[in-house]
Amino acid sequence: MTIRVTVFGENVHEQTNRVVAEIYPQGMHGCIAATLNANGMDASTVTLQQPDHGLTAEKLAATDVLIWWGHAAHGAVQDAVVDRVCDAVWGGMGMIFLHSAHFSKPFKRLMGSPCNLTWREAGERERLWVTSRNHPIASDLPEHFELEHEEMYGEPFGVPEPLETVFISWFQGGEVFRSGLTYKRGAGNVFYFRPGHETYPTYHDANVQRVICNAVRWAHNPAARIADPNDAPNTPVQQALEPIVEHGPRLHHDGDKGLR
Repeated sequence: MTIRVTVFGENVHEQTNRVVAEIYPQGMHGCIAATLNANGMDASTVTLQQPDHGLTAEKLAATDVLIWWGHAAHGAVQDAVVDRVCDAVWGGMGMIFLHSAHFSKPFKRLMGSPCNLTWREAGERERLWVTSRNHPIASDLPEHFELEHEEMYGEPFGVPEPLETVFISWFQGGEVFRSGLTYKRGAGNVFYFRPGHETYPTYHDANVQRVICNAVRWAHNPAARIADPNDAPNTPVQQALEPIVEHGPRLHHDGDKGLR
């Protein structure tokens, strides 16, 4: 079964920043989708500028895993679309948040926390250490890999305790950060992956591409989607229930000896 992936790209920096446009001529979303398609998946893209940001009910129903990249326009994402996305995750759609999507409306909704962190944009070296070597998302990766230039994210990271921490990053300035976190929300698998600042060619890196492909396979839930995860069905009783009888110690009358 081919995994159907939708890549949401904010598509703002690509239109306003010449450096970003040169690194990602098809947009960051286009670069990520091309990697997934080259690895046997069925990936398509949607952007903020489309009606409903491209994330209609029909599109989400046909999406096994949704990847989200956002940064400059978190506030422009329609709340109705956020509701729709989160309901799909609760119902079983996989979800992957990349880089500054930690502050996106869907991620904050699913985490139920501020999702804040410290940051510094200085083009520093980032070394990502695999902290869970047997995790499927870390499959075929070395014990660590490096990105020559990235934006620094530092702890504390205001998110709930994850199911598992797959990666921890170290930066040249000395900071560390939990860079790969897994969660379960309803029937949906959720993964946050830190790298991906727009002015660096992070999504062209082979190890980053491998992480994203592995994460899609991990996040995919092949079970049928729960139609309405908010529905708690009431099943009426069809016949009278038998009364519950409490059985305590039995007293036996033994003639003149009385009860015993």
